[in-house]
Amino acid sequence: MVGASTIQLPNISSAIALAGDGEENLKFLSRQTGANLVLRGQELLISGTENQIELATKLVRSLEELWTKGNTISSADILTARQAIDSDRQGELQDLQRDVLARSRRGEEIRAKTFRQRQYIDAIRKRDLTFGIGPAGTGKTYLAVVVAVQALLANQFEKIILTRPAVEAGERLGFLPGDLQQKVNPYLRPLYDAIYEFIDPEKVPNLMERGVIEVAPLAYMRGRTLNNAFVIVDEAQNTTPGQMKMVLTRLGFRSKMVITGDITQTDLPLNQPSGLTIALQILKNVEGIAFSEFSQKDVVRHPLVQRIVAAYEKHEK
Repeated sequence: MVGASTIQLPNISSAIALAGDGEENLKFLSRQTGANLVLRGQELLISGTENQIELATKLVRSLEELWTKGNTISSADILTARQAIDSDRQGELQDLQRDVLARSRRGEEIRAKTFRQRQYIDAIRKRDLTFGIGPAGTGKTYLAVVVAVQALLANQFEKIILTRPAVEAGERLGFLPGDLQQKVNPYLRPLYDAIYEFIDPEKVPNLMERGVIEVAPLAYMRGRTLNNAFVIVDEAQNTTPGQMKMVLTRLGFRSKMVITGDITQTDLPLNQPSGLTIALQILKNVEGIAFSEFSQKDVVRHPLVQRIVAAYEKHEK
């Protein structure tokens, strides 16, 4: 039996937040529930079968913590809410939505968008060494940088070290124009972008000159002991086993290290094993190390990215 129900939203900003850009959220909610959702001013009309209306209403209500504040709602938020309803984790969902990690320079709230992301953040906070493994778009590197910057600003560490192997360039670095910093910057750009979310770009060069923030190729870590530092090793699937062992053994006193990577997207030569894959096998039973594994369900980029990742996973199986 087809019916209809209405939800009265408190103000225009909440209606805009719930609807999303181009009413993309309403369309996504419709695809998730089978119900038809139409927004008229501050009134949300939900129509469909009794079960469709009930599920759509539950989903909209479970997002109330976000839209009442006018916060941006993503497809990942909707999928997490659906997961919470299906697994009876609504209480945990509210905690997830209320736990604001940080605010960007633009004032945007930064928080975990999936349960796996929240587990990852908890692991980083509690453990000295955490591996974040999974596909692109799951927030592995970005969230690690968020936690690192907040810890630095709270004086928990003296410096942040962000590093990744420049394997895509290999020996070809010599053919690129400019000095070494200019040559490696394309490979380190995503790390800079994450830092700029929280620290004024004009202040970053001064912090780098003082060694408070260091962004460097992995080769620069050799022979060092990294004390009182928050170290993030990005794109770790492109390390060789020797490079991975080298960087892991750089961990010094009062330091924390996060290793991120996607073992399905290595740029190493075909006959070269990934240091990340080997490390996961060797260290899986070592006490004190946390492993967070993400799937396509944790992708928080454009909804199409999630479907692309899922299609590739299905093909590879």
